[in-house]
Amino acid sequence: MTDAFLRAPRGLRSVTDLPVSQDGPPPGGFPSVRYARRIPNTGPSGAVVFGLVLLGMGYGFHKTAQYNKRGNKLKEEIYNTRMALAPYLQAEADRVFVQRQAKFHAWEAEVMKDVPGWEVGKSVYNTRWMPPADPTGHRRNFLKY
Repeated sequence: MTDAFLRAPRGLRSVTDLPVSQDGPPPGGFPSVRYARRIPNTGPSGAVVFGLVLLGMGYGFHKTAQYNKRGNKLKEEIYNTRMALAPYLQAEADRVFVQRQAKFHAWEAEVMKDVPGWEVGKSVYNTRWMPPADPTGHRRNFLKY
């Protein structure tokens, strides 16, 4: 097929002889296009949201401070209770220690009775005696931060 068959009847000599058809705007022009971002004015303002956040944080800090004060009072009560019971617990630990030492010395005397020159209760090491660990379990500087 030739261009002459597709475009026009015989006798068309050039493409420039074709009638010009060009799209244009409608009469009166095109309607305006809205391109600006429009956010609806619904909901609270930024200042109100900020105020509510501050109010909530203030309430949270207040409750945290109350909780911390209550916890510190409980810690102090536990500490004072342990300090009041410490002499009794220490006396009980000393009594148990003396009983165990006596039992151990009796066992040592029985086992080492045939060894000449053995002294019951004397350490084979030349070390200093240290008291047993504190049985109360309380910590030093308990309430100091």
